[in-house]
Amino acid sequence: MSQTPIRSEPRLVKWAIVTLAALFVALFIVLPLINVFAQALSKGWEAYSAALIEPDALAAIELTLMVTALSVTANTVMGLVMAWAITKFSFPGKSFLITLIDLPFSVSPVVAGLVFVLLFGAQGYFGPWLSDHGWRIIFAWPGITLATIFVTFPFVARELIPLMQEQGTTEEEAAVTLGAGGWRVFSRVTLPNIKWALLYGVLLCNARAMGEFGAVSVVSGHVRGETNTIPLQVEILYNEYQFQASFAVASLLALLAIVTLLAKVALEARLGARSGRH
Repeated sequence: MSQTPIRSEPRLVKWAIVTLAALFVALFIVLPLINVFAQALSKGWEAYSAALIEPDALAAIELTLMVTALSVTANTVMGLVMAWAITKFSFPGKSFLITLIDLPFSVSPVVAGLVFVLLFGAQGYFGPWLSDHGWRIIFAWPGITLATIFVTFPFVARELIPLMQEQGTTEEEAAVTLGAGGWRVFSRVTLPNIKWALLYGVLLCNARAMGEFGAVSVVSGHVRGETNTIPLQVEILYNEYQFQASFAVASLLALLAIVTLLAKVALEARLGARSGRH
């Protein structure tokens, strides 16, 4: 006996909705992305490559890669720690801790940058002490790294927590019963079960870290060749009417977006296949 669909839309309505969605994606996502590469290559490959190897651009790329590496490493470690604590233990303030993880999502990046200025700036709470000891946080790479860590913190933890809650603690408890120590339980039981979700969180964290603008703009000082990341370098070039050069540098972030999207699709397929087996 055949089952009648609970809801069946007319063919015209279905294709109208699909067409509207496709047009929206093409207009607001695909066309701007194409325009970035068209403007970047508007003066040919020589001008494009020259914009990328310009000293300030190379310095921005180097700083972005360094800050991203530090931020992703810190957030990967702390994301694992937070997810482990929340999903494997019960303790007072657990709900509050979960709420704090989402704080960077609800706070403007500009506000986050201002907070770091108030804490570590020359007139901030710790500024004079840091200055007396020869440490420079604001308008230097440590401040940029701190701001980037803050805005990208939730990505790894938020990918791991739901999965680890779903998996429960049965396998870890069994391993402990068999005599396995804490590190062995983590490396042999927990990590293999969460590795794809961990990679997914690291991927999203990496993409956000490389493209962060608001918080970094506040704490960087916009010092050419020293504290400008790729997004800040794009802004400076554009404000100076060097449009082709600004789009050339911006194309690096566009390429990152494309690579991130492809990796995201691959990881989602892998996660979907793993969920199907379970």
